[in-house]
Amino acid sequence: MGAGADWKRVRRLGRYLARDRRRLFVTLALLVPVALAGSIQPLLVGQAISVLRREPSLPWLSGLSVPQAIQTIVGLLLISVLLRLALQGIQSFNIQAVGQRLTARIRDDLFRHALSLSLRFHDSMPVGKLLTRLTNDVDALAEVFGSGAVGVLGDLVSLTVIATTMLLIEWRLGLLLLVTQVPVTWFVLWLQGRYRKANYMVREELSQLNADFQENLQGLEVVQMYRREQVNSSRFARTGAAYRSAVNGTIFFDSSISAFLEWVGLGAVALVLALGGWMVTSGAMGLGTLTTFIIYAQRLFDPLRQLAERFTQIQGGLTAVERIGELMEKPLEIVEASDPQPLNALGAGELIFENVSFSYRADDPILRNLSFRIAPGEHVALVGPTGSGKSTVIRLLCRLYEPQEGRILLDGRNIRSISTADLRRQLGVVLQDTFLFSGNVADNLRLDAEVSDEQLQKICSDLGLDELLRRLPQGLETELRERGGNLSSGERQLLAVARVAIRNPTVLVMDEATAFMDPSTEATLQRDLDRLLQKRTAVVIAHRLATVEASDRILVLKGGELIEQGTHVELRAQGGLYAQLADLQERGLAKL
Repeated sequence: MGAGADWKRVRRLGRYLARDRRRLFVTLALLVPVALAGSIQPLLVGQAISVLRREPSLPWLSGLSVPQAIQTIVGLLLISVLLRLALQGIQSFNIQAVGQRLTARIRDDLFRHALSLSLRFHDSMPVGKLLTRLTNDVDALAEVFGSGAVGVLGDLVSLTVIATTMLLIEWRLGLLLLVTQVPVTWFVLWLQGRYRKANYMVREELSQLNADFQENLQGLEVVQMYRREQVNSSRFARTGAAYRSAVNGTIFFDSSISAFLEWVGLGAVALVLALGGWMVTSGAMGLGTLTTFIIYAQRLFDPLRQLAERFTQIQGGLTAVERIGELMEKPLEIVEASDPQPLNALGAGELIFENVSFSYRADDPILRNLSFRIAPGEHVALVGPTGSGKSTVIRLLCRLYEPQEGRILLDGRNIRSISTADLRRQLGVVLQDTFLFSGNVADNLRLDAEVSDEQLQKICSDLGLDELLRRLPQGLETELRERGGNLSSGERQLLAVARVAIRNPTVLVMDEATAFMDPSTEATLQRDLDRLLQKRTAVVIAHRLATVEASDRILVLKGGELIEQGTHVELRAQGGLYAQLADLQERGLAKL
């Protein structure tokens, strides 16, 4: 990635620092005092030697006796050390505070943006890779704005102060040392470029490592049942080896920079000793000044060494900026209308699909020019072979995806002109695979609905959930594990139906809502489902013949097209695809 793109992304992310302007100003204002306090120490040590050897010293020391001058120099050294420690402490605290605030703000925005992206994006992005961007990459980014960027400014100020001081004391030696830094800096920057590429590979391999780890933990039941532990462990070991290899690349370049600067620093000291020693013996310079330059030669490369280390942090941070920027720049496929109109909460529930076409991939159309109308209060079943587009119809209706062609109307209005919050408030969706969050049962039933404990208890009783709640240790306050792992599939389905009933939606959308229930539980719930369906439009993906027969109308899909529609009796009489599927299911050979 080019420097221009880097700067653009860093500048855009810099808006997160706006709330910490005061802290940043204090931190930046302290850079010069800290640098001066550090650069004055070699000068004072050199002056002490000059005083002891009766060499020319600074004017304000020349009028003092040797003991007084030494006492003054020692006092100034102590003050400079204490002052520098205090200022560095304030700096460090402010930098860390800003970095933590920055991390929290970016992570919050990144999380919200990830939740706003359509399912099309999440279908292609493994959860582990997304987690890496939300955790490791954000932490690396905080270092860029924290210790990295501010530290670089501090090192540059220190270099400037030291260089200026050296040129004022002895311009020949000072110029010599500064000239040697030009090729050194160029070589370090070249190594940093190589480090940047290696660090990007580290981030990618870490993402894959987390993705593999997360996938195996989520599918642990299948892994153990099919004895895949050894095979999956071998695959994970290969991913770990690739990550280790990538990390070794960054270690090589990082250690190369450190070793190179260490040798260059030693060479600079040797050069000062050789040239400065000759100047001392020839009387062109005092021993105190030579001592000052020896210390400066060491300190001159300290900021450069720290710069290299900080640039390593910054390169890792810029890699994080690139990866986070890629995620933040992902366009939102589900975009709100510029002036969404509120949807009537008491809408009739009419649904119309007009020439809707959709594909997950350009070369694989799922729905082809699909058109149908569902009247208010009508119960319609969607049936068809696997891959015919039944679930896609539900996803498009809920605006989890957008159709490439055609439009979908709810009560005469294009759903794109309705805010997603209003649209989804009118849709009650019960999927075959119910997702429950960690937390208690009551919170999972409420979600965003404002329902009192008494109302919640009454709704659960009306839906026949009393027996289930009695089985739970603390009823509605029972804590659920991740994804509701301490409940059976049927119990999770019961809670999903109750969750919909609480919201009193206009349109019910159900993907075989009773699929995981035993006959007794299903019979208990069926009466309450019938009450829930009264006077409401219902779209049901059904696989059981009994559910299909009870529908007002059946839509038969095949290859994303509507090929048959009518009642159960009418479609059986036609002898088409539906009749074939119904016959097979009656014989226990297929699902609808």
